[in-house]
Amino acid sequence: MMKSFITTTLFSILFTTVYAEEIKPFTSDGCSAFPDGTFEQQKLWLDCCTTHDKAYWRGGTYQQRLDADLALRQCVAKVGEPLIAELMLAGVRVGGSPYWPTKFRWGYGWPYFHGYTDVPTIENDDN
Repeated sequence: MMKSFITTTLFSILFTTVYAEEIKPFTSDGCSAFPDGTFEQQKLWLDCCTTHDKAYWRGGTYQQRLDADLALRQCVAKVGEPLIAELMLAGVRVGGSPYWPTKFRWGYGWPYFHGYTDVPTIENDDN
């Protein structure tokens, strides 16, 4: 009897987790483990990172991630930091995989493990 109860409970938890995915509200930690700007201009590329975080929160396909990462590089280069832009691109390409169990992975708004998926339009996606 107890074994049946445990099996049923575990199945219910797994079923609910897999089929009732809901995205969490948008959050941003700025440039994650990277500075938000220079010593002189401490928030120089923070807007670039916040826009990038919005894409990472939402997630999507592999191509959408690549596009978001290239847009980050372009944005940071546009504020006058092309070398920093290349360094950031390398960092997000390695550290932003949806397969890492981190708070800044691709699709971090979804429960882990969401992977690369075609995400439908999200209500209030303009947060």
